[in-house]
Amino acid sequence: MALSRRVLLGQLAATGAAAAAVSAGPAAAQATPGARGRRVRTGFDRLAADGYRLLDGRRVGIVTNPTGVTRGGTSRASEAGRGGIRHIVDVMHADPRVRLTAVFGPEHGFRGTAQAGGSEGRYDDPATGLPVYDTYDKSGRELADIFTASGVDTVVFDIQDVGARFYTYIWTLYDCMVAAVLAGKRFVVLDRPNPVTGRAATGPVLDRRYSSFVGREPIAQAHGMTVVELALLFNGAFVPAAAGRPVPLETVRMTGWRRTDFFDATGLPWVPPSPNMPTPDTALAYAGTCLFEGTNLSEGRGTTRPFELLGAEGLDRRWAEAATELGLPGVYFREAYFAPTFSKFQGRTIGGLQLHVHDRAVFDPVRTGIGLLVTVRRLWKDFAWRADHFDRLAGTDTVRTMIDAGAGVEEIAGAWAERLGRFRRVRERYLRYP
Repeated sequence: MALSRRVLLGQLAATGAAAAAVSAGPAAAQATPGARGRRVRTGFDRLAADGYRLLDGRRVGIVTNPTGVTRGGTSRASEAGRGGIRHIVDVMHADPRVRLTAVFGPEHGFRGTAQAGGSEGRYDDPATGLPVYDTYDKSGRELADIFTASGVDTVVFDIQDVGARFYTYIWTLYDCMVAAVLAGKRFVVLDRPNPVTGRAATGPVLDRRYSSFVGREPIAQAHGMTVVELALLFNGAFVPAAAGRPVPLETVRMTGWRRTDFFDATGLPWVPPSPNMPTPDTALAYAGTCLFEGTNLSEGRGTTRPFELLGAEGLDRRWAEAATELGLPGVYFREAYFAPTFSKFQGRTIGGLQLHVHDRAVFDPVRTGIGLLVTVRRLWKDFAWRADHFDRLAGTDTVRTMIDAGAGVEEIAGAWAERLGRFRRVRERYLRYP
């Protein structure tokens, strides 16, 4: 029998399941050299350790989801023997030093019960009694009115990103910053690691003609920034044009994180940021293979390896062989057969391939995604674009039209090089970690 959303949320709150999905994945064997013994302290960890002084006397609302967790040792709750992995909303609600009065849920919801393209709506959180407001795909005055109705004077943002332009949480960040200006609210961003490192940005830069909720402003497909760095970039380059002035912004950075760190070097627990982002390995491939959402192939949703398994009816070993011939660095391709439990080709056995990243230091997810599109477009007679969605994901129609014209990976990458170079120069101003 199907459970109602409210009953399900109550069970999640009671069992702590929203904060318990901790995983490591095969990439853990490739831990960053020199990271052993080093422990990253998130923005929230540092905020709590400072007694929430940044929030003193404020009516606080927080934009977060199941990734907003902390380990024992940062709150009075842990001093009372309630350590482990806990959600920051539960921790702050129980702490008299902070006046938390509202929660704002993004795509998939605050407690994470909704699938892609969904949210939890407006409800009262069973665990804390706090009002939870739905921000998914809301922006401008509509979102500003939600902030006003909540009665908060300070909006805090704390969500784990995955480093790709089309992951919607960074645009929830942007939309909330713009709305905070319109509503006259103060804004605080708490930092978490970019799980696929903060190395150089790569991929096409969004053309504003293709602006949407999977890309509001011109940043690179793999941006190589943390959410604090993105917030600084947004506030310096984009928010004033959208809202008339920058938002009153304060940030709390991490300690112990370096730009070369993958997630397994941080010592932090991995909580899936969305239902189809189960491991850091998924995030590593996602910046390139999410482009397959804009085609008629399965991007692996409904399998245990989304964005690493790709396929369709009529595909076989020839695709993996063709992809291997490209000589793309850091990745192997294996023929694979699978039956998605939902989404495209639900319940049907299809053929395709699986990505196996063997050297993260040289793996380029965007070029890999382009290479896979180039080869399958040439190989599979039934290939078709979902053109509007693909162009929004790529941030341009150039990638699609060049693939159709028979261009190769390097030629396509050359087409975005000039705009990418300009973005990299702008990006440098806002980087905050060594």
